[in-house]
Amino acid sequence: MPILALDTSSAVAVALLADDGTVLATRSDSEQRHHAELLAPMVQHVLADSGVDRTQLTAVVAGTGPAPFTGLRVGLVTARTMALALDVPAWGVPSVDALAATAARTAEPGARVLVVTDARRREVYWAEYRVDADRAADPIGGPDIAVPATLVEHGRTTGSLVVGRGAWLHHEALGLTDEQPDDPALLDPDPAELGRLALARHAAGQPLATTPLYLRRPDAEPSVVRKRVLT
Repeated sequence: MPILALDTSSAVAVALLADDGTVLATRSDSEQRHHAELLAPMVQHVLADSGVDRTQLTAVVAGTGPAPFTGLRVGLVTARTMALALDVPAWGVPSVDALAATAARTAEPGARVLVVTDARRREVYWAEYRVDADRAADPIGGPDIAVPATLVEHGRTTGSLVVGRGAWLHHEALGLTDEQPDDPALLDPDPAELGRLALARHAAGQPLATTPLYLRRPDAEPSVVRKRVLT
């Protein structure tokens, strides 16, 4: 039975997968600031492309970031709402894990993968992985937020395969070339990869919490200052 996977940590991307991980349909848009407008129609298109009715879904997977507040919230709220309406589980997988898994597939065992995504304000989100013998990405550091220079100072970029849109946007500060990777899946998380990771982790009995990884307080917060009342 199919599962729906979506990610709004960077671009807007949706994939529909069979329960063996086969991709049935996928769509994406590189727009960074219109997640709410793009996501719902994209979900409808993916279902239509595959000829699957939403009532046939058995789970909804969402990338949990880390990412800025607004875009990430759109994906998670959509996933939770759909899952609740369809009475199926909502599963969460860190978006950076999907990028690492894609990179690990062509890396040598023992290699380090550094995922760097854009956190805005001249900062990046990062997470570090080690490629195991099966070419899976095992987390060894992060996720966290930092200025790019900090990653260089701590030697995280040295000898690592560095992937993610943040690496391209901040290539000079990270000491990298300015060329984008040939595979666009190494820029933004692939929702199909999120779905495969969710299926594997569910089968292994691992937790799949949909708790968002903001790593930073939202820009807009309610004021805690009490106004004086005139009498």
